[in-house]
Amino acid sequence: QAQLVESGGGLVLPGGSLRLSCAASVSPFRPYTVAWFRQAPGKEREFVAASFRSTNTYYGDSVKGRFTISRDNAKNTLDLQMNDLKPEDTAVYYCAADRGLILSSVRRSDQYDYWGRGTQVTVSS
Repeated sequence: QAQLVESGGGLVLPGGSLRLSCAASVSPFRPYTVAWFRQAPGKEREFVAASFRSTNTYYGDSVKGRFTISRDNAKNTLDLQMNDLKPEDTAVYYCAADRGLILSSVRRSDQYDYWGRGTQVTVSS
């Protein structure tokens, strides 16, 4: 049973940056697809970014060019560097992981078996 713990959320000004981290208690970490999703109040959970089995990375259209996902397989960690943040980025951000995920499902939140509890990101002046 994998456990995921997010950290790094907080309040930031529009245009600012924030870095989220997710620590995963799985081994080996390398074969897992790991991702970030977010959910704003009253909205559905939205795909943000994913690292598919330590090969390729994928991004949601709304964050492409501003966010960068990275992983350290030696430390079992997943990071999300968020730049040029906008008020619409405000949400609870969740880390997710799955070992058997297929590529066509990487953006589907219902396909991930393991989830963290989330960390709040608020972008406001």
